[in-house]
Amino acid sequence: MIWVEVLSALVIWLSAWSLIRRDEWWFRGADFPRLQILALGMLALILMLFWPEPWDIWREILLVGLIAALAFQLKMVLPYTVLWKKQVKKVRRHQLNSERQISVIVSNVLTPNHQYHLLLAEIEKYQPDLVLTLESDLRWEQALSALGDDYPYRVAVPLNNLYGMHLFSRLPLHGTQVKFILSDEIPSIHTAVTLRSGETVQLYCLHPKPPSPTEAKDSTLRDAELLIVGDQIKDLDESCIVMGDLNDVAWSRTTRLFQRISGLLDPRVGRYFVNTFHADYPVLRWSLDHVFHSTDFALVRMKRLAHVGSDHFPVYVSLQTGRVFAQIQQELEQSDADEREAQAMSIAAKAEQQQMSNDLQSQFWRAITAIEQAQKQQQLLKNKIQEQAALNLRSALQAYQNNQLPLLGLLEAEQQWLEVRQSQIQAASAEQMAYADIEALTGKAL
Repeated sequence: MIWVEVLSALVIWLSAWSLIRRDEWWFRGADFPRLQILALGMLALILMLFWPEPWDIWREILLVGLIAALAFQLKMVLPYTVLWKKQVKKVRRHQLNSERQISVIVSNVLTPNHQYHLLLAEIEKYQPDLVLTLESDLRWEQALSALGDDYPYRVAVPLNNLYGMHLFSRLPLHGTQVKFILSDEIPSIHTAVTLRSGETVQLYCLHPKPPSPTEAKDSTLRDAELLIVGDQIKDLDESCIVMGDLNDVAWSRTTRLFQRISGLLDPRVGRYFVNTFHADYPVLRWSLDHVFHSTDFALVRMKRLAHVGSDHFPVYVSLQTGRVFAQIQQELEQSDADEREAQAMSIAAKAEQQQMSNDLQSQFWRAITAIEQAQKQQQLLKNKIQEQAALNLRSALQAYQNNQLPLLGLLEAEQQWLEVRQSQIQAASAEQMAYADIEALTGKAL
């Protein structure tokens, strides 16, 4: 029975932990495995109810806490099941109009993954209008050149830092900008795409850093990037799509706030989760890759695609625009509290960004100072100390050869010369390390 109680207590603790409004990764990480926590909680509840032991006050308190935890987890995940009202309508057969449709494949390819042919096969199979790859570098860019003339419009941002991004389009792109919203390392693509009908759709491709011990210590910059884009979108009177690996689950506080701020809809609500990560571990999966859109779009088709060698599954979404859909689909309402929360997140992110900038500047000037000091030390050693040490060594050697100096005196002179040479090597090494620090900070070879 004790392990059932421990399991119940764990579910209660994780549920309560996720309610704490902190941005550190060890808090925000509790947002992700809600399905797994729910499954463990249901197992614990069944075992507790049918365990053949007498009830006591502790067991009753634990049961109440467990039920409350399960109710909370259900509240978070139920919108992404068929039990919930659909946020986005399905295009009926008689409404289908290919001229007003747009289809996309979003795929985090995983930079070290070299199974290019698997993604190319999915693209060939589904023939999307747009292909967005994330974590794509120069090798992936070369491999995807096999798409040829089918995708004449391209935006390439190849990077080796796991945040490269490529956009391939059958449809014309215009007004394209590659922006680095809050970090010089994290690009986003902002462009407009013209449908076959001549209508224009604003497109935002995002891939912010996740809160994790290896990426970002907190979710501040990720959350702020989403909300900054959401704030830009809310004033647009145009069709709009936001897509990418947002490194956040659909049911998180930030993602739901982003929807309310931007007014965009999620076609998964009222249907299914479309869990895209982790592709290799079925028990540990959640939805990290997203496609949000304005109210004038309805859903034609949505599907998680086959494994392409990455830790993410690609996702395929086909949408159709139309005034009739905008009339029957309502955007989520934004409250004053939402606006205040979004502003607070943006201010916190800008403060963190400024702090990071100040830290980088401090590191840069420390490296410059280290180079100057190392160069001065090398010059001093070369011009004075080394010459004197070499002179002393030559005099000692001559005196030793003339039997005017014992062997110990010669060894001492040699030791002094070696110490000077060692100091020179250390100064040169310090200079090179400082140059390496500058290269790491600037991303440029010196």
